Amino acid sequence: MDKNKEYPKSFSHIGITVPDLEKAVKFYSEVMGWYVIMKPSKILKEKETAIGLMCIDVFGDDWEEFEIAHMSTSDGIGVELFSFPHGKKEAPEFNPFNTGLFHFCIQDPNMEDLVAKIVAHGGKQRMPIRSYYPNAKPYKMCYVEDPFGIVFEIYTHSYELTYSSGAYTE
Repeated sequence: MDKNKEYPKSFSHIGITVPDLEKAVKFYSEVMGWYVIMKPSKILKEKETAIGLMCIDVFGDDWEEFEIAHMSTSDGIGVELFSFPHGKKEAPEFNPFNTGLFHFCIQDPNMEDLVAKIVAHGGKQRMPIRSYYPNAKPYKMCYVEDPFGIVFEIYTHSYELTYSSGAYTE
């Protein structure tokens, strides 16, 4: 084995800033079924604890407190939800052409029902549900928004199956 060859790193979690932590936890638990692994709690700026020091390292000195909750998807990917009292509360501008995080993607084979549930809970369907390989493979995708304007994508099948050859070929 080549000791210089890199191995693929696993995905641990994503952090999302929301305007209302309680509403976000409710949406993501009820609509996505994600588990709450740490209920919403308040973090204060202080230098006496490891978390306080880490947050000062990340956010700098221009804050006093924020709220955080930790959730988990069915496959163990973490979702950190943050809410800052003095942050902007309106939806972020959707601009995939600029450098930065564009979206995240979740997977559900029952896409039509999930999209309807997202819309029923205050989210938005941004496009029609589309097939990647019409008449060849059953892979579908759709972009949606949560109630806070955060854009994400839904796939019916895994990323690997969607982009690899061999599965469902004729």
